[in-house]
Amino acid sequence: MGVLRVLLKLVLVIAVCISGLLIAARFADGPLAIIAGGELSSGELYSGAEPDWSIVRDLDTVEFQLLEPARSRTTWIMEADGRVFIPSGYMTTWWGKLWKQWPFEAIEDGRIVLRADGVRYERTLVRRQFSEIPPTVFTELARKYMNGGGMTGADAEASMTSGYLWVFELVPRT
Repeated sequence: MGVLRVLLKLVLVIAVCISGLLIAARFADGPLAIIAGGELSSGELYSGAEPDWSIVRDLDTVEFQLLEPARSRTTWIMEADGRVFIPSGYMTTWWGKLWKQWPFEAIEDGRIVLRADGVRYERTLVRRQFSEIPPTVFTELARKYMNGGGMTGADAEASMTSGYLWVFELVPRT
């Protein structure tokens, strides 16, 4: 009985710590690794002409925050032909549906703030279909995140057609 009590107390302590971390993250300036964070508040807010998006070419991840709800997360990003895209995979899996709420929220209200290299950009996420995306986006996805291989145009089309992979373009906010 004593061992069971100790184990229950240990589980309770771990649960309290994890809960505290998740709550604290919601008040942080940005995400904590894979844990969704609070509103992105630091960094210069970009204004002016459309930026040169090649700045994200060699960044593994960026942070973005939906305006509603104001939660931030870390994500992959691809630049192709002067346009920027954020992928969301696992959308047909049970864990993807549980873990990834932001794509569904972005369909409702796609306004975001993107933070890349310490600069914030106001944008809108627009979900694109395979035919609307330059093939170089998938080349970039393979180069940056799949060690240069693993995604042909046919693979990308099949993933998007099945709903497994959603791809959002970041367009200027109007």
